[in-house]
Amino acid sequence: MHTGYYVGVFLAALANFTIGSTFGWRAMFAVGGLPALLLAWVRHGVTEPACWKQKESIVRTWRIWQPFMALFSVAMRRRTILNSMFMLASICGLWAGTVYVPTAVTVLAEAGGRIGPAAAQLASRATMLVSFGTILGCLAMPWLAEKFGRRGALASYFVLMLAFIALTFGKVFYLGAAALAWFFVCLFFLGFGGANFAVYTLWLPEQYPTECRASAFAFSTSVARFGGAAITFLVGAGVQHYGSLGTPVALTAIAFAIGLLLIPFGAETRGQPLPA
Repeated sequence: MHTGYYVGVFLAALANFTIGSTFGWRAMFAVGGLPALLLAWVRHGVTEPACWKQKESIVRTWRIWQPFMALFSVAMRRRTILNSMFMLASICGLWAGTVYVPTAVTVLAEAGGRIGPAAAQLASRATMLVSFGTILGCLAMPWLAEKFGRRGALASYFVLMLAFIALTFGKVFYLGAAALAWFFVCLFFLGFGGANFAVYTLWLPEQYPTECRASAFAFSTSVARFGGAAITFLVGAGVQHYGSLGTPVALTAIAFAIGLLLIPFGAETRGQPLPA
C-alpha cells in the first residue's frame, strides 16, 4: 500500500519523459491536474461510516484533545519524541536530499552537452530509477522488519541513506565527465533506502493504544514536516553559499547519522501484541 506514492512519482516522471520534455511544463501541469478531478467523484460517491457519524458531535468539544494529550503522558512521551525525531531524519533525506535528484541530473547532463529535452528526459529517467528502487525497498520492508526487528529495518535503510547521500552528492557529483553514469548507479540504492518511510506505517501503530494510535501517527509525521521545511531552507542557503548543490545536499546525511544514534532507544515491537 505504501508503494502507491512512489508508483505515482514513477508515473509522473514517465509523463514528464514523454509529455513534459516535448510540450513543456504547461502540458505537464494540465496532465498532473486531471487526477484531482477524481476527488469530486469520491466526495459524491463515498458515504461517511456510521462510527464517524456517532462521534461527529464531539469533534468540536474539548474531548477531541484527549488522544493528543495521551501522546505526552508519562508512558508515551518518550516514544512520541523519538518517533518524531526518526521521522524528521527521514524527511530531511527526502525533502532536502533526494528531491534534488532531477536538478542534479540536469546540471550534470548540461555539463556534458545535453540540453533542453535531452536533459529533461535524463532527469525523468533518474526520477523513475529512484522511484523503482523505493518500490522494491517498500516491498522488502516486511521481510526486513520480521528478520531484524522494526529498529533493525529502519537502521538498515538509514545506513543506505547515510552512505549514498554522502557518496552521491559529496563525491560522485564532482567526478566530472564520468559523474553522470556513476550518479545513476548510486540512485538505485538511494531510492531503495528511501523506503525507510514504509517502516513507520508498520512500526508506529504498534507502539500506541487504540485511543491515540492515529493521533500519534499524525503528530509524528506532521511535526517532522515543519522541521524538514526549515532544513530545506538551510540547504537552499548552502547552495547559494557554495555555488553548488552537491556539498549542501551531501550534508543532509548527518540527519541519518543522528537517527542511527537514536534508534537503540526506540521501542522494539516485533512479536509483541498490539496495544489495546
